[in-house]
Amino acid sequence: MKNIFYNTKRRSLVLVCALALGGLGACDDSFLDVEPEGSGRASDFFNSQQDALEAVNSMYGNLREWNNIAFAWLAVSTITSDNAEKGSVPGDAGFLDDFDDFTVTSTEGQLNGFWVGQYQGINLTNQVLANVPDIEMDEQLKARLLAEAKFIRAYHYFNLVRVFGGVPIVSKLPETLEEANPPRATKEEVYNFIISDLQEAAAVLPVSYDAANVGRATKGAALGMLAKVQLYQENWQEVLNLTEQVMSMGYSLTPSYADIFTLSGENNIESIFEIQAMTIPGNCGASNSQWAEVQGVREQFGWGFVEPTEDLVNAFEEGDERMEATILFRGEVTPAGDKIKETVPNPRYNQKAYVPGSVTTECGYAKDQNIRILRFAEVLLMHAEAANELGMIEEALESVNRVRERAGLEPIASATQEELRNIIWHERRVELALENGDRFFDLVRQGRAGEVLRAQGKQFKDGVNEVMPIPQQQISLSEGVLTQNPGY
Repeated sequence: MKNIFYNTKRRSLVLVCALALGGLGACDDSFLDVEPEGSGRASDFFNSQQDALEAVNSMYGNLREWNNIAFAWLAVSTITSDNAEKGSVPGDAGFLDDFDDFTVTSTEGQLNGFWVGQYQGINLTNQVLANVPDIEMDEQLKARLLAEAKFIRAYHYFNLVRVFGGVPIVSKLPETLEEANPPRATKEEVYNFIISDLQEAAAVLPVSYDAANVGRATKGAALGMLAKVQLYQENWQEVLNLTEQVMSMGYSLTPSYADIFTLSGENNIESIFEIQAMTIPGNCGASNSQWAEVQGVREQFGWGFVEPTEDLVNAFEEGDERMEATILFRGEVTPAGDKIKETVPNPRYNQKAYVPGSVTTECGYAKDQNIRILRFAEVLLMHAEAANELGMIEEALESVNRVRERAGLEPIASATQEELRNIIWHERRVELALENGDRFFDLVRQGRAGEVLRAQGKQFKDGVNEVMPIPQQQISLSEGVLTQNPGY
């Protein structure tokens, strides 16, 4: 059984200037039985080891929060890419078309929601980092919980810096008005902050957990995420070193690609970090995720957003087993026996978000689907990309071919550095499509977002649309301390 870390207690904190600060949440030892919701003051909390555990659990629960995994996240990361269009039906959530077309403005509500969701998560981690050190408790457990908080904080900042560029760095709970309303740091400063958090987390986090704690951040998760952060900065030797560390930690590719995205395939031998989600009777919204609901087949399993493009379909080579596991077509019968109606509005849906109709839930559409954030296959592709950029062609071919062969494809026998670079970029697209929101950010870091996206009819402007506008609501709350990105 997967483990769920979710919020059961809401405590009010202040919305200060430009930073949306969230409340503390908790769950009990079983992660399954939920206490009734109530209210309390933060000063009444952080007194015991159990309080520390509950505070850390709330960080994980917040990862599933609407702003962090639904419309806002899908808009900035996936609908902006060449992998997907808005989907659903015309007029339903029409504001998402602005992300698809790159006509989005700073007043668009999903941008503000995304900002709020990420900083709410950062506030939860800062609550832990500020208060847990003073609790009398098992010191080894304390160190681990603080490391988990640093990992989650780094994850939120990685999302923010890729979407907005430089953002305010809030490294502790604000004590003054100035600390509560910081200006934007540079992109480089944000990346350095992320690297520091991940390095400190990796030094403490365990390689694995017992069955009761599966789903928490591990050393492999911290090292793998650090490799990804270095990838975005083209620090190739660092990427190579970090991925080789992860490759020696016991992870391996799941034999069948399709099995990864089944409910039974969650937290498997390939998984490095997943956002946990499972419906808990009596707690709709507390433990499950609307990531799957939002993208489920409209009129059958969900709302029908994030429609895979024909361009993505055509990107898969003949015989690539990943296509069937990624795209759910109108009229097909799934391996679980569900017939997708011929009359559903869209020709294609995200199969990685599919939950079989046999999985019943009292919460409406099925929402029991973990969100895969980092897998071993991506580590191999990062290793291949770094090796190739360092001129280590044979090593790069070995790693990329492990991914290709699992997909049922012939290995690449030889390639020039430039040819292999394009092969690896292509493999990232088809391996990770519609999964963890990387495609748009990959195009930006590769320096070809404008070329690729304009070819799909998008109104992408070079020098502007590589990042999103800072939400106007946050600029207003900051009384002008926050500045807008160029071109918006």
